[in-house]
Amino acid sequence: MAPKVSIIMGSTSDLNVMEAAAKILDDFGIPFEMNALSAHRTPSEVEHFARTARDRGIKVIIAGAGMAAHLPGVIAAMTPLPVIGVPIKASLEGMDSLLAVVQMPPGIPVATVAINGSLNAALLAVQILASGDGEVMQKFILYKEGLKDKIVKANEELKNIQYKFKV
Repeated sequence: MAPKVSIIMGSTSDLNVMEAAAKILDDFGIPFEMNALSAHRTPSEVEHFARTARDRGIKVIIAGAGMAAHLPGVIAAMTPLPVIGVPIKASLEGMDSLLAVVQMPPGIPVATVAINGSLNAALLAVQILASGDGEVMQKFILYKEGLKDKIVKANEELKNIQYKFKV
């Protein structure tokens, strides 16, 4: 089984955020790999990863980084693959990471999700893969229907909550 998605994080201290992406990919049955690479501490390894990912069969890269958050952009600069950036809250409530990931120069796009939003990053990766895979598309459609069903059920439960002035 060869990985289709690569989850990269600046260090293993980011695992508590990035594991939500791993769980989603696992739920969808999408093979993935997970690595810690630092744009600042292991730049040669990041370059090797980015330049070889496509040849290894990777289709989408999810890159999480905090503080300076250069990892997603550095990877995007060296690969033709779609890169989804996950800004990680490490300081300044994560705003420094968000701005570093989202403010890319023209020609080097990084799709960016919310601060600590690795779950949505994985869902975006699933959608990208689903565009060329009918089986993954069906799983994604069912997932979305499940979200709708949860809200319908929650609304029904809210009807049973009583307050003095609730009509």
